[in-house]
Amino acid sequence: MIKRLEISGVHMHVDPKLFAYTTKKIGRLDRFVSRHARDSLHVEVLLKEEKLKARKNNVCEVIIHLPSATINTKESTVNMFAAIDIVEAKLKNQLKKYKETHGSPHLHGRLISKLRRIKHQV
Repeated sequence: MIKRLEISGVHMHVDPKLFAYTTKKIGRLDRFVSRHARDSLHVEVLLKEEKLKARKNNVCEVIIHLPSATINTKESTVNMFAAIDIVEAKLKNQLKKYKETHGSPHLHGRLISKLRRIKHQV
């Protein structure tokens, strides 16, 4: 679970059910971050409600502060829970990409040597 997770509502009250759902969905994203970056990981979640002429629009914006980058994702739908789900999917892809580029350069070599050892044992 992410230790520093700030959830705030803009022009709306974040009820306990929405708070728990957001914590559950966004809080699990630390598995997609390398271990050395988890200590300094800081996540801000902004839940906004915009009232247009014909309908209400719910916006979920997540800002993730990592050691060498900042990831920002925003989604707008009619339902707040759906917006959180879509933002979570987008963040998974962005964090996987971040982990590949900022991960350990020796990881590939270790995996190859481990596979060679397994191959020789068989």
